[in-house]
Amino acid sequence: MKFIETIQNIWKIEDLRKRLIMTFLLVLIYRFGCFVVLPGFNPADLEGLRKFTESSGLMQLLDMFSGGAFSQASVFALGIMPYITASIVIQLLGMVLPSFQKMQREGESGRQKLNQYTRYLTVIILLLQGPAYLVNLKYQVNGAGGHVELPFMTMIYLVIILAAGSMFIMWLGERITDKGIGNGISFIILVGIIARLPQALFYEFVSRLPGETGGSQGGLIMFIVEIVLLFAVIVGGVLLVQGTRKVPVQYAKRIVGNKQYGGARQYIPLKVNAAGVMPIIFAQALMFIPITLAGFSTSESTGFFAALSDINGFWYNLIYFLMIVAFTYFYTAITVRPQQMAEDMKRNNGFIPGVKPGKKTEEYLDTIMSRITLPGSIFLGIVAILPAFARFFGISQQFAQFFGGTSLLILVGVVLDTLQQIESHLRMHHYDGLIKGGKIKGRTTGSAY
Repeated sequence: MKFIETIQNIWKIEDLRKRLIMTFLLVLIYRFGCFVVLPGFNPADLEGLRKFTESSGLMQLLDMFSGGAFSQASVFALGIMPYITASIVIQLLGMVLPSFQKMQREGESGRQKLNQYTRYLTVIILLLQGPAYLVNLKYQVNGAGGHVELPFMTMIYLVIILAAGSMFIMWLGERITDKGIGNGISFIILVGIIARLPQALFYEFVSRLPGETGGSQGGLIMFIVEIVLLFAVIVGGVLLVQGTRKVPVQYAKRIVGNKQYGGARQYIPLKVNAAGVMPIIFAQALMFIPITLAGFSTSESTGFFAALSDINGFWYNLIYFLMIVAFTYFYTAITVRPQQMAEDMKRNNGFIPGVKPGKKTEEYLDTIMSRITLPGSIFLGIVAILPAFARFFGISQQFAQFFGGTSLLILVGVVLDTLQQIESHLRMHHYDGLIKGGKIKGRTTGSAY
């Protein structure tokens, strides 16, 4: 069989084999740490925290990204999200501050400086999130009938453990990138998402069984339909990640001495979704502000706060969809720069056939990006609100998370990137790739997350 032959070819390549084994061992360490409970807490008293996590969309998302460590009060409870938040902030600063832009242009030395700033900012975020997590943990444990006290020195001790746990995860991700396969940080997020899938799948299957579980006679058929729809959504996510519009670029011939250079035609692949998953993250962060404000209110939310606190409601999902479309245009505008592309082409004696170099080329590229970003942003918005439709049709909260949103796009993007690296190793050693008749395309622009 082709699949078995491909596995054998992968195992024959010593460097690739070592990288896969190293990735597996580092992921195993990460998964083991997700079950190490913070000192001073009884795992039997964490039922209140689990119920609170399941009832809150934001907490459930954080728990998914942490591989369940958040709801288990693990030493890895804060997960990798603080590092991702810090990375996003540094990315945005690189677009608006000249000093950060200069570091981005300095090559490897500049990248190391930015990475160091990202680590410092990650520590600051962890020191802010740690006490908030512990106070909420104490409230949930005591509310569920348990008992825990957090004196000032104990709080400092536990915050240091939480911060060290997240920094250790970041270190594991960097080791996977250097010694393993794929982008380490993204791969850890992928592992956290996939770790929740078997439990969600089993819970959904049991809930569809007829009898005492509450399922109807046609429950198993509905479960099969859900699986088929899930695969259809994954295929849509693959198309969204891989979609490109190729712009032809003709390079003029240059004669140096007696030799002729250039003259070949190449293509600029413009991504349909150049913003990646970032618009969903930005929109989701803003949409949780009303929910947070409503949580501080002692009375029951009504009107505006009630509408925006219902993640299954019409107004919540409509505003969420429109914000994703707007943020897609915004993030694409600051990451894809037609002016720089036009200048690079002019500097290298390149031009788009039928378009004058310089300002006209910039306007042409800007028009193309605006046109392909519209369907990409609409598709991205639809993917983001698909979990609400899934919940509307009776799919459980846990399983509905896999029908769209951040988790789906990260899952698809990271898998494609990892497979692309494996395929490049195979082709480098003159073996057949993972697929026939083409190459796997990963994410070439946008955020790695």
